[in-house]
Parts: sequence; C-alpha cells; structure tokens
Amino acid sequence: MRYLFTICFAALFFTFSSFSQAKSVTHKVESGETITQIAQKYNVSPNDIYRLNPDAIIGLKPNMVLLIPNKVSKTPTDVKSKITISTKNNPTVLTHKVEPKETLFSIEKKYGISDEALKKANPELENLGIKIGQTLTIPSNTVTKFAVSKTTIPSQEKAVYHEVLPKETKFSIAKLYGITIADLEKRNSEIIPNLTIGYKLLIKGSPLKLDKIVAVETINEIEKPILDKVVKQIEYSNYEVLSKETLYSLSKKFDLTTDELIKLNPKLENGVKEGMVLKLPSTTLISKEMKKVPVIFSKNIENLTQKKLVLLLPFNVSKIEGDTINSTSARLKKDKFLNMTIDFYSGALVAIDSVKSLGIPIDVKIFDSEETKATSNIPTIIKENHLEDADAIVGPFYQSNVEKTAEIVSKNNIPVISPLSKDIGTSYPNLYQTIPTLDSTRKAIFDFMSSKSGNSIAVIDKKKESVRQYIKENQKQVKFATLLENGSLSAESLKGLFVKDKINYVILETTNTGMIKATMNTMLGAMANFKVQLVILSPNETLDTDEIDFGNLVKLKLMYSSMTRENKSPEALVFENEYRKQNNSNPSAFATRGFDITFDTMMRLSQGKSYHEEAESIATEQVDNKFEFYRKSDGGYANKGVYILYYDTDLTIKEAK
Repeated sequence: MRYLFTICFAALFFTFSSFSQAKSVTHKVESGETITQIAQKYNVSPNDIYRLNPDAIIGLKPNMVLLIPNKVSKTPTDVKSKITISTKNNPTVLTHKVEPKETLFSIEKKYGISDEALKKANPELENLGIKIGQTLTIPSNTVTKFAVSKTTIPSQEKAVYHEVLPKETKFSIAKLYGITIADLEKRNSEIIPNLTIGYKLLIKGSPLKLDKIVAVETINEIEKPILDKVVKQIEYSNYEVLSKETLYSLSKKFDLTTDELIKLNPKLENGVKEGMVLKLPSTTLISKEMKKVPVIFSKNIENLTQKKLVLLLPFNVSKIEGDTINSTSARLKKDKFLNMTIDFYSGALVAIDSVKSLGIPIDVKIFDSEETKATSNIPTIIKENHLEDADAIVGPFYQSNVEKTAEIVSKNNIPVISPLSKDIGTSYPNLYQTIPTLDSTRKAIFDFMSSKSGNSIAVIDKKKESVRQYIKENQKQVKFATLLENGSLSAESLKGLFVKDKINYVILETTNTGMIKATMNTMLGAMANFKVQLVILSPNETLDTDEIDFGNLVKLKLMYSSMTRENKSPEALVFENEYRKQNNSNPSAFATRGFDITFDTMMRLSQGKSYHEEAESIATEQVDNKFEFYRKSDGGYANKGVYILYYDTDLTIKEAK
C-alpha cells in the first residue's frame, strides 16, 4: 500500500517540460478565464493554444500556465477604449479604437448600427476581421442616434400579479395567461418547489423597485372569462405511463389536478394502466418529468450507522512493478490511463477527507482492480475481501468490468456506480451509469428549446443521416432546411423557415466549412428581423478552426449541451483550494470527477436511506457534474444530468436558464 501511495504522489507532482521561449510566451490563467478569452487576448485561435497545451482541452484551472504562440503578438495589448471624433476633414466622423475582448457585435450594439453599415464603412473587416487596437470608422449618420440612445430611459412595463387560489396549479395559471410554466417559474423562482395558496405571482412586467408599493394589479375571478378568450394555443406531447404510477402520482408529477388530467385524457376514468399513452402539455412534461430540482444534502446526521464504500480503481501496480523497460516516472509520462486513474483517485481522497470532516461515519476501502478492457481481478477481490456487505461500489472504469461487478453483487442489491464508462452493453438493476448518453444530451437540448416555445430548424449534412433520422423519429416539431442537389444549403429555404415573435433555433450538424459559413451568414443576415440562435448537438471541431469567425459564433450565441460546467461558486473554490493544498497542483477534469462522484455517493449514503432510494428521488449538483438518475426500460439507471451552455457576448460560456 505504501508503494501505491508513492506512485500516486509521484504522478501528482509530475510536470512536463516547457517549449522554447523563442516560439511561445506564457500566460497564467486567472479565475474565470476561458480559452476563448485568452485566444482573443493574444490574437490567436483557441486551436493554436490547444496545439501547445493538450491538457487545456479538458478545462482550465486558476494559475495553470499556458504556452501561447507568439506568431502574431508577443504580449497582450493593454489598450484603453478610445472614442474620438475626427474634425480634420469631416466633423461628424466618429472613430472607435478596439479594446481587448470587444467583438463586432458588441461595438455594433454600443453604437446602435447594423453589421452591414459597419463593414461598409470598414471594408477590411469582411476579410480580415477585428483586431485589438484597430481604429474603426463609425458611420457618420449614426452619431446622433448614439447620443440619443445614451440618454433615453425605457418606460417600465406595468406589473401584473395573480393571487393563487385553492385548487389552482401552475398549469392552470399558465394556461389562463397564455404563458408557459417555464416563464411562470422564471418570474417567480420561489414556486419551483411548490405553489402556495395566497401567493402573489408576477405574471408580466417588472416588479416596482420603490420603498413603498402603492398598488398592484391583481387579476381576479371576474376577469378570467375575458382572458380565456385570448389564451395562446397549448402544445401537447405524449407520455407513456410507467409501472406502479397512479392518477395521484401523475397529478403530482406533472403539477395538474386529477380533474385536469381526466379532462385531457377521458380514458383515465377507467383507471391508470402501465403503457397507457397520455396527452399532456409539452411544458408540463419538461418542467416536471425532465427536471428534478437539485437539492443540497443534509450535513447534520445523527445516530447514523457507519456505511461501507468500496472504490475499485485500475492502478495495475503489478504491471508497473513488472515493467523492466520503463521506470515508474517514464511510465507515468506515457501511460495516460494511469494518469487518469491517479487524478481520479486524488480527487476521491479530497472527497473522503471532506465527508470525514463533517463527522459522517464512512468506512472506505480502495482496491486495485488490475483491469484491462478484457480482464480484471474483480471476482477475486470481492470474494477474498467479503465485499457482499458493501453499501455502494464506485468503479471499475471499463464497461465490461463494471457490468461484471454489478452482476456478481446483484443478488445483494449493492449499487455499482460506473464513473467513466458509457451506457452500452448489458443493464443490471443495481448498475448506475454516471456519464449521460448521447440520447440524453440530445434530448436535454431539445427539451430546453421546447421550454422556450422556440421554432426549431435543422440544417443537416447528407453525411449525417443518422442525426436526421433521430430528429424525424423523436423531435417531430423540428423543420428541415432544404439542401441543393450538390449537397449545399439553400439559404432561401432556411430564411423562409424563420418566424417572428419566437426565437429561431438553428440546429447545425455538419463538419463542412462551406455549409457552416452559409448557415451562419444566413442567420447573421436575418438578425435585424428575427431572433436567431445557433445550436449544435455534438462537439464540432470545425468550429474551432481559423476558417470560422469566432466573433460570429458569439453573435449567434452558439448553444450546446455538456455533462460539465465551469463552476466558480464558493463551494467549488473550497474544493480547488483543498486539492491544491493536498497535491500542490490544480485539479484536472478527472480529479474533479473523482471528487464529485465519491462525495455524491457518500452523501447519498448518509441521508438515512439507501443509495437506491436517494437516486430515485433526488437530483444533485457537485463541483462540475450533475447527477439526475432515472430508471431505464431495460433495467438499471442512467444519468440525465446535463447542462445547456452558450457563448455569451462578454466572451464567457454561461449556463442557459
């Protein structure tokens, strides 16, 4: 065991040699910085940074040192914003000196001008793009408009409130005012857990920010018949009844009264049957079925019996000891799988210390699973160490070995939590897959778009036929843009599918640079008349190349789903500080995942219920990962804890709400 710790700490202190200073400069990552911000700062592409810093692909951490190619600029330019009016030849010519982090979109927004007008005044922008320190000419006919916009104060829309009456639900109130449940919850975050009789809900407008609110407009029963005539049409979706569900549980699940359920589905009067297909409002399905509100675990547990947690991690110590060719340090340099294991282990150790500091009695045993894709030492470990009485097992890493572990301990119903393998192969009722499936990440982003009542349009390359088929079968509300005979996009077709008064989500699935540019240019050209946003369903490396203008991705607020997020909360910083204290380095993505899964598992075991009961009932969020388990139709559990992220105009990645 002492030898194992020597290996672990050797890896945690290991650093790679730096590149020649003649070819690059260094940048120390500050808290909150993203790869795109740093790339803009040094006037290089994110891809240039990734080539010199492969570790940056899995995420940035404060104080990480990056190598930056100095092919364009040696150091970041610290330029203060200057707005000047030239009086040499034309007293009305306005100029603007570009600051770091500024984009064409932010400048256009600042002066209230169109993209076309700015590029017409500065033709070089079309081909060369924007550069830090560059002086732009602002079209003269916009000077007056800019001055006015700085002094205009928009009038505040009158606030409309609704007082919750007995037997009312979120669905009935949303329907009454022609809004979605998501809109209602967004304006009144206090009602997300439950709706309270007598609570005054904000329906529209902004709450008055005065010391004293003189009066509020409350819609009462007398006005309801009038409002019913102008209610927007509700969109409906199908829901298949699961085993053991009742009329009461369905009403609670979807925030509808039993009367509302029966009115939508008269067949329910004869009872609820498994497999029955019900008609339900789409927004209700999204807000209730697809989303569990993450909870915070109780940390004040008294009289809790000690729980037993087992970690099965593939250190493969026997192989390291038997390697006569490579030294331990040489193996650590080359063996990425071993480094990943040690990072995961180092994060798990911080989690174990954190739980013990809370006074929670947990007995943790760690074993070397000695695994490859095809083999492992797991049956022997379980038998010799009598692990049949464990309360939960985290690991091993490979899918086949996780399945074998779940099979062996299934008779004792011990939950086996798979930390890194994907949801493929055989399911077992005690097996929990923590990495969301492709279908889960896709569904999450479609559900988000539906919750916003968006108009979804797909631009799908002919080479992505499987994606087209998935959308046709599972997302029937999505429209498809037409492709020409040569496979390129028909811009007119895409433009013709845009609708006003809704956000138009354009789902782009192609690696073809020409099709990407054509789609983005069509969207950019339509921004004056339509709300548009670019969406991808899976990582697209082409978007990171120099051929694609990053500024345009920001303008279109590129949106995508991700199993992790950038978390700068106080809790996340506590973990990072503790990890640095223990390991003298910043946590990698695998170290953070090791912490998240281990901490989440131990805290679920400490709530006075079994792991299975906790997994069925609650969702949780840890440092970077979300855990929202659901029971699959073929047995076992999968995680649908997914974040929807987008590029914001301040060049940061934010979570879409």
